[in-house]
Amino acid sequence: MTMMTDPVHATSHPGWFSRSEAWLDSKGKGAWIAAMVLGFVFFWPIGLALLGYMIWSKRMFNTSCSRRSSWKSHRMAMSASTGNSAFDAYKADTLRRLEEEQTNFEAFLERLRDAKDKAEFDQFMNERAKKAERDASDDSNAA
Repeated sequence: MTMMTDPVHATSHPGWFSRSEAWLDSKGKGAWIAAMVLGFVFFWPIGLALLGYMIWSKRMFNTSCSRRSSWKSHRMAMSASTGNSAFDAYKADTLRRLEEEQTNFEAFLERLRDAKDKAEFDQFMNERAKKAERDASDDSNAA
């Protein structure tokens, strides 16, 4: 019996790890966390390995895995032609506009976060300068 190393054959039947990963992704971040907790409960190295994998693959810090995969499948379904050229043009224009609005909104949120960080840093620096002035005046009054 010969082993098949054909790349087409290998991708048509994903291994248990790929199937498990896809199943957990379809259930969302909660499923990943539950699997990690169960791994720690039953055999701690499994929980540790899952935690490491979740951090390495950035699953812990991204939005929900199920939303990401459903968005991909939704975009693929939306890109299919309906046969009506007017509707397809309208759909393409609407999707382009929505993606542009999403990009603009994400840029706005990033600017908002940056402004908040700057305001907090400026407040910290002002409080630090006031404390240094008070300490300097206390030292000069004591002398």
